[in-house]
Amino acid sequence: MKIGCHISVGKGLEQAVLRAIELGAESLQVFTKNPRGLRPKKVDHKDAAKGVALLKEHGLVLVCHTPYITNLSTPKEDLQEVTIRSILEDLHIAEAYGAVGAVVHCGKHVGEGEEYGTKRMVETLDLILEQYNGPVKLLLENTAGQGSELGLTIPSLMEIRGATKYPEKIGFCFDTCHSFAAGQWNLESFDQLVEEMERTGYLKHLVAIHFNDSKAPFASQKDRHEKIGKGEIGSEALAKFLIHEKFQHLPVVLETPVDDEQEYAEEMVYLHQLRNAGLVVEQ
Repeated sequence: MKIGCHISVGKGLEQAVLRAIELGAESLQVFTKNPRGLRPKKVDHKDAAKGVALLKEHGLVLVCHTPYITNLSTPKEDLQEVTIRSILEDLHIAEAYGAVGAVVHCGKHVGEGEEYGTKRMVETLDLILEQYNGPVKLLLENTAGQGSELGLTIPSLMEIRGATKYPEKIGFCFDTCHSFAAGQWNLESFDQLVEEMERTGYLKHLVAIHFNDSKAPFASQKDRHEKIGKGEIGSEALAKFLIHEKFQHLPVVLETPVDDEQEYAEEMVYLHQLRNAGLVVEQ
């Protein structure tokens, strides 16, 4: 298991990796470009190569995250075209950065209905992936269910993947806060969640975990991240992910609210303590 955190890539990939190492991270996540915009971004390939070399030297795993504002289910033709261009660019940036995957939020049907939204999302994914043949997987992230968000459940995510023409190019990123807020798991139902992941085949395609506590209550359908142990999920429930044998090969990335990245250093130490304590109990 590679415990890490989200890092700013504003000063380039090399500096982001150095910062992750400084904080004691074993994995890191960076945005491919401004998370609130879709303006194209040119890759500094010299910087990217230095960053990739550092990742390999220190054994770090990198996950990329695409902008929040993309909507794979948009009914508007012009916005669909922009989304396709943007995410295709994100995949190429993630490839240059040596990432294992590029996380994308599931679509929003914006009032058109779940059936339409799902169909449109599959169509958009196909139009993106028919143009990309690199090694980076597009990682669908489960949602909390705010507004008209799709992709709340494990079965629905597997259905979306299975409906595309290119399922082999699609993996998953599981967000602990989103799933809790969507009413999909808590301390009592953790084992059922893992069983569902295995039964549906989701677990075989799980590439990364976003590790967050939740400010909002169980099944609230509100996406509000909190520091580990300070929210509604709690350390006891979250620690189950850290010690379960099915998740030991994955990068586990903190996206908890911080004023300064330095705060992640302490939180990652806490995660290691939780994991070690849990492993001792398991033995």
